[in-house]
Amino acid sequence: MQLADANELMKLYASGERNFPQASLAGANLIEAQLTAASLAQACLVSSNLSASNLRSVNLSEADLTKAILWRSHLSKAYLVKVNLSRANLIRANLRNADLHQANLTRADLRLADLSDADLSGAKLMGADLRYADLSNANLTGADLSGADLTGANLSQADLWNAKLDKAILSRTNLDDADYCEVELQFASLVSV
Repeated sequence: MQLADANELMKLYASGERNFPQASLAGANLIEAQLTAASLAQACLVSSNLSASNLRSVNLSEADLTKAILWRSHLSKAYLVKVNLSRANLIRANLRNADLHQANLTRADLRLADLSDADLSGAKLMGADLRYADLSNANLTGADLSGADLTGANLSQADLWNAKLDKAILSRTNLDDADYCEVELQFASLVSV
């Protein structure tokens, strides 16, 4: 969908439109945007600022949010399948119950993010900063967390079956009742787990 800018998107949303497939909004300023249940599948939001936005139940499947700023954004129950969030700022973002399977979160900053009950199966989280993130009850089956920093993270009851944690930092990480069968932990740092 061709949109002139973020203002046009917000006007269309306010008028009741919810479907914005393949919208091109690279670098857009969408701070505190209210886009609940909008569909932005395959949209280009590279380097966009969506800080403190309400994106609950939004569809961003296969969208490109490389280097996007989603600080304190509300993305609970969002559909983020195969989304590219590499190097994105998701500090304190609410991603509870979000569907992030096969998402690219390489080198994303997810400090203090709420990813509880999220589906991260097959996700790429290489080098991601997950310090003090809540991943309780998350599905991380087959996820690649190589080199990720999980210091102080809560992975209680998480499913880590067949996940890769090579060179990951698991200092003070809560793994109570987590399923980590078949996990790769080569050169991982497990201090005070």
